[in-house]
Amino acid sequence: MTPKGAATLSPNWIETLLPRVDFRERHSIDIAAPPGRILDCSMDYRLKHDPLVRAAVKLRELPMHMLGRTSRPPFDQDDFTFLGRDGDSTLAFGLVGAFWEADYGLLPCGSVEDFRSCAKQDVCRLVLSYTLLPLTHGRARLTTETCIYCPTSATRRRFAPYWYLIRPVSGLIRRRMLASVRTRAERRSKVRTLTG
Repeated sequence: MTPKGAATLSPNWIETLLPRVDFRERHSIDIAAPPGRILDCSMDYRLKHDPLVRAAVKLRELPMHMLGRTSRPPFDQDDFTFLGRDGDSTLAFGLVGAFWEADYGLLPCGSVEDFRSCAKQDVCRLVLSYTLLPLTHGRARLTTETCIYCPTSATRRRFAPYWYLIRPVSGLIRRRMLASVRTRAERRSKVRTLTG
């Protein structure tokens, strides 16, 4: 389901959200469930529901807790700004911050307009997307892609070491996220089939 007042993504949506992509990561999984149900499960996913992912987030946030620099809840999907949905084919979420900092350097971003218009030169803009490709026999391929834009070469230099350090863990989180979405979507489809 699309949140009330959310934007509808255009066919060239990534170009409308980011001027360019400096860093990118992509993972896919095939799921035997209707596309709408798959995207609804993607919207419902939370990092805190996976013990291994929860532990990885806790480890990432250990320095800021040791420094007493935060009282915020652990990082999760709710920190992202919903950027839009294109029917049952695409979802996009955004995040703005200096991600290499202990507290992620997150900036408040209340809407897709806030995300697009951010002009700060010392932070990155990140888009997390989910796209669906219909397959045969009631299956669809769900792909999650993380795209990061760094506005200056100095920002790219600051972000790059962090990206290469966290990328293996980020990849693990994305793969577990996809597996969780598949489990939930296929389970819901079986329940609907049995009760329908």
